[in-house]
Amino acid sequence: MKHFRSPLFLFFLIVVFSASLSSSTIVSHDERAITIDGQRRILISGSIHYPRSTVDMWPDLINKAKDGGLDAIETYVFWNAHEPARRQYDFSDNLDLVRFVKTVQDAGLYAVLRIGPYVCAEWNYGGFPVWLHNMPNVEFRTTNTDFMNEMQNFTTLIVDMMKREKLFAVQGGPIILAQIENEYGNVIQSYGAAGKAYIDWCSNMADSLDIGVPWIMCQETDAPEPMIETCNGFYCHDYKPTNPSNPKMWTENWTGWFKNWGGKHPFRTAEDLSFAVARFFQTGGTFQNYYMYHGGTNFGRTAGGPYITTSYDYHAPLDEFGNLNQPKWGHLKELHNVLKSMERSLTYGNISDIDMGNSVTVTTYATSEGSSCFISNANTTVDAVVSFQGNQYNVPAWSVSVLPDCKKEVYNTAKVSTQESVMVAEDAHVSGIQWSWRPEMAEDTILKGKGDVVASGLFDQKAVANDASDYLWYMTRVHLDKSDPIWSHNMSLRVHSNAHVLHAYVNGEHVGTHFVKDGKYDYDFEKSVKLVHGTNRIALLSVTVGFHNYGAFFEKNAAGINGPVSIVGYKGDERIEKDLSGHQWEYKIGLNGIENKVFSPDSASNLKWSTQQFPTFRMLTWYKTPFDTPSGNSPVVVDLNGLGKGEAWINGRSIGRYWPSFDADNDGCSEECDYRGPYDSNKCAFKCGEPTQRLYHVPRDFLNGNSSNTLTLLEEMGGDPSMASFKTIGVGSACARAEENKVVELSCNGKPISAVKFVSFGNPTGKCGSFAKGMCDGAEDAEAVASTECVGKMTCKLEASSTVFGAADCGDLAKSLAVEVVC
Repeated sequence: MKHFRSPLFLFFLIVVFSASLSSSTIVSHDERAITIDGQRRILISGSIHYPRSTVDMWPDLINKAKDGGLDAIETYVFWNAHEPARRQYDFSDNLDLVRFVKTVQDAGLYAVLRIGPYVCAEWNYGGFPVWLHNMPNVEFRTTNTDFMNEMQNFTTLIVDMMKREKLFAVQGGPIILAQIENEYGNVIQSYGAAGKAYIDWCSNMADSLDIGVPWIMCQETDAPEPMIETCNGFYCHDYKPTNPSNPKMWTENWTGWFKNWGGKHPFRTAEDLSFAVARFFQTGGTFQNYYMYHGGTNFGRTAGGPYITTSYDYHAPLDEFGNLNQPKWGHLKELHNVLKSMERSLTYGNISDIDMGNSVTVTTYATSEGSSCFISNANTTVDAVVSFQGNQYNVPAWSVSVLPDCKKEVYNTAKVSTQESVMVAEDAHVSGIQWSWRPEMAEDTILKGKGDVVASGLFDQKAVANDASDYLWYMTRVHLDKSDPIWSHNMSLRVHSNAHVLHAYVNGEHVGTHFVKDGKYDYDFEKSVKLVHGTNRIALLSVTVGFHNYGAFFEKNAAGINGPVSIVGYKGDERIEKDLSGHQWEYKIGLNGIENKVFSPDSASNLKWSTQQFPTFRMLTWYKTPFDTPSGNSPVVVDLNGLGKGEAWINGRSIGRYWPSFDADNDGCSEECDYRGPYDSNKCAFKCGEPTQRLYHVPRDFLNGNSSNTLTLLEEMGGDPSMASFKTIGVGSACARAEENKVVELSCNGKPISAVKFVSFGNPTGKCGSFAKGMCDGAEDAEAVASTECVGKMTCKLEASSTVFGAADCGDLAKSLAVEVVC
């Protein structure tokens, strides 16, 4: 039987084929920019890590990023989260990478997939699974066959997953770039010739996967073709690609910094961050990514370090909870809009620079269609008056003025007119609190020395616990009698340790705790102990607080108790040590409560909790309480002030480690923050002498709607859970400043404006929260004018002009508006 193909059917095939071709996006690059379907593009991206937020948060975060002027979302892929045990994979819940990328696509944004699979990212062990470390003879990030096989297996798994879902741009998906390895150039010299061979292998392996979009290697000046090298740092304006055929790309513009337990709160101003961005585009950059745009939360035990906090806020444009971090978010949005208006000239224009002296530079991008200009003043103290093409421009120190038509300044990085939101944590008035408790039930461990594994000698915690828990017990016994050379009335236990926290017990008694405060993770712990004739039992609890995530050979950093462990006695002035390191040791991985999942709503009903004789400041104690869901839709936190150290769960889901008893240093903070001059992670830090972290994010999708919830705490060091409280995070007040004839917009993030606290048009002084009228001022009824426009409304706009606020006789002084409203 003949098959007949009608002209209509053939036309249908052509249409279908053409449609499939039209959905494909061709991504490439030349020396100026990433090209999309043959057109050079200005691309502005922001990092949002899917495991550091929740599935329900993703659409809101991504849409706020889009509203902020981003083109793309960049994320790492977290190997140890997805392959916690070899060949056992997890892509569920907030590890659903495919769903995350599709959410980016649904928002109409591009995606940049940084597979790594080494990520650093202040993530536990830099993203490497500890089982990989425990494979015989494995070395990380070098020409080690077993390591490369595992790396290739995981990378291929991710690439194939994206291909199956048609998520690469060439398939019609949003992924326009992918990354292999991560910041290897920072450590390559430590690996010698093997490092160069390894990075060449990475390039060949990635290229062989045929993803149809370019691969990038950040911080890799020796990136082999066809890899594109990129820059990371606080500033990348001076960066030039080693390969002249590569565009100038910035994969990590650090919007702030991360926090360590015992560290201060980092703060990077909107003025400095926008200055860095504008200078990068002034000097030929065409792709820029914020690290982070939303930092989020290190749920569970995902924080690395050691000693990285649960909060990963990073002082990003979207805060840990997803709120707009104003003025940073809005000030950058204005810059993005201006840069997009200049895309044609920035990507195709001829570039020329004029050095005006005293760190002032004018850069012109000229095309046949028109020109765009930047005027940068990199002087850290002196403002500049610049004459250019018949006009004068006032350019403050450490700022960039942007002139899309080379005539009118439409943006200056130091002139912030976006509102500043003052965030507050308000009592959530949660009902239903009723605390109960139970001990950790560690008697078998502390008194009897019963473990899971018996071995002669001391072993690294990674090798024994395989990262199944932060906790590992080391237990042994020692027999002493009067004839023992070490026996005396003055004896001590000495432990050489690499544990981040060490709790020591002798014959059931807690003899001491040591935790690292100064970054010295290799130390000696020694305490006087009471030993008896006969058998003495020693139990040492080693606690990790995130494994190292950065540096050459970081996998070789020891963890746990590596010894020697000894009993010390004295005969007169003679010190005698009895080394126990080679004894038979029993090991117990984790704690009984965690093993029995006492934090889970489905935990066994025979687990007894008590409300009687409620203990506080008791080590290794479990606490729990029911609580009702806070009303409204504002982000929820639990304030754990009064607790010591441990981990917290909401309805069985871990919200991370807590350590509110660890205060930041008293020194290094200042009342005023001068944005001028190079930023580093210590500049403008605040909250000296305060707990590094008191507030812990409770995502609303962890809560049970209007029904009761359960908060469970594992208190390791001792604290008072009755001091804990639930709060909601919102805008308490909003402030704005604007030059004459500019318009400010004020809002309370979904709440009505309740009052105008201050308004002045003239030359007001001070800052948000402490504004004051200056030497000149406009109308006396300015507050009434602003109240009419703003009070009771979700959003209001005010023009900084004499028409609105009356004439202010300021002479030669420039006039401006300052306003503060209460939410």
